[in-house]
Amino acid sequence: MSVPANSIAARTIARRLCTALVLSALVWLGGLSRAEAGIDVWTTNGPYGGTIRSLAIDPQSSTTLYASVEGVDVNGAPTVEGVFKSTDEGGSWTAINTGLTNPGGISLAIDPQTPTTLYAAGWGGVFKSIDAGNNWTAVNTGLPTPTSVGVLAIDPQTPTSLYVVYRASGGGVFKSTDGGGSWSRTGLTTGNAISALAIDSRTPTTLYAGTWGDGVLKSTDGSATWSAVNTGLTNLTVISLAIDSQTPTTLYAGTAGSGAFKSTDAGGSWTAANSSLPTTILSVEVHPLRRHLSGRRLQEH
Repeated sequence: MSVPANSIAARTIARRLCTALVLSALVWLGGLSRAEAGIDVWTTNGPYGGTIRSLAIDPQSSTTLYASVEGVDVNGAPTVEGVFKSTDEGGSWTAINTGLTNPGGISLAIDPQTPTTLYAAGWGGVFKSIDAGNNWTAVNTGLPTPTSVGVLAIDPQTPTSLYVVYRASGGGVFKSTDGGGSWSRTGLTTGNAISALAIDSRTPTTLYAGTWGDGVLKSTDGSATWSAVNTGLTNLTVISLAIDSQTPTTLYAGTAGSGAFKSTDAGGSWTAANSSLPTTILSVEVHPLRRHLSGRRLQEH
């Protein structure tokens, strides 16, 4: 779907688009883009030089975007990486890396109630900004060392509650209830195998984790305990997860090799949802207005 950038109606819709929906389109195109006149017409719009790892849109000002970028040369050495910001719908970008160390592989999250507060989680650990990305401070107290984290999720109702996946061996999901001031280990300790986290927007104590080999895990007590919810899921390598924000008992899971699956009973059972989809799904999202499934396949190189 393409949204004309000069359309007032499109800007209204953009405020409601979930970050993951935009990100899936950008990854598919190989860089950040925005729509020009016409359906499905896109032009490259920067920032250039790397792969877009994460994109976040200010929930109160859709013209403000943040992107994490990571690029390597033929020898695998970083060429450009870090966080970039645009205040004109992607027309221009500025690097905002003051205070970030080792800013590669970053996942971004914005406080939905106070959008000037942001979190970045990557190879260098977790960082927090309270001035819209101008300055970053490490918030790693309680996390193991070396501090390398991956997936980042924020509680939509209580944004001071955060979850990160510690990527090193013996890691797992860690939780902060004080805006990153301190972290504690949850009941999920298979960090290297966790590829996705999703939080129920209406009942944030309910979380789902997608894993490499263990399918979908569910917690109903704020991540203290987890159990597998894989009935009907024929592929246990789950790359991505999405929750219908209007009907949170409806979930989607993207797998590596078996396409997408859908659950309408909060993970109690799953059925394939693969009509016209490729078999390897990089991401799944639920459009908050149209409430349909969107999927992108892994690119083959």
